[in-house]
Amino acid sequence: MTETKETNGAGKRPGQIILGWWSAALGKRETGAQKGLSARLRRGDDISVLCHKEVHDLAAQLGLGQYDGAKIARLARVLAHVREHSNATLPRKLGGKEPVLSPLRFDRLIHSEAEDLEAAIRRALPMVDNKANVAHLGEALLFWTDKTRTNWCFEYYGADAPMTPTAEDISK
Repeated sequence: MTETKETNGAGKRPGQIILGWWSAALGKRETGAQKGLSARLRRGDDISVLCHKEVHDLAAQLGLGQYDGAKIARLARVLAHVREHSNATLPRKLGGKEPVLSPLRFDRLIHSEAEDLEAAIRRALPMVDNKANVAHLGEALLFWTDKTRTNWCFEYYGADAPMTPTAEDISK
């Protein structure tokens, strides 16, 4: 992906694109097309998921190319498990004072590599009634970095992640 996490070529954050796509393609499963696509994505392997025009539409909007096929397939499969968009992020819903996901399981999720992250999140979603902030979750799946993991740790424990100073901040 040649664009940054901040925006794509049209000036939209990846999370906004992902939420818009999820709302139109899957959403609350109010139409037969949404129900059918959701079921096919949840059950499909990478190739089966990539056989859907809607998935290619998402990849094009995000600027993902053919070398990101596994990444876009994982993203689409996980999004097919989300039944309702929530303002609260997944790590906040999983953690807090009375976590629904144990700290040990959360630790395993955080240390998951991209290939194993999908399964860990799919196991965690039912614990929060398959509700999550779709934009936040989508960006995390696309950009599963140490910074993302750090932010999730703070969110899980109900704290705001520390702001990382930029070179401009330091020079002031």
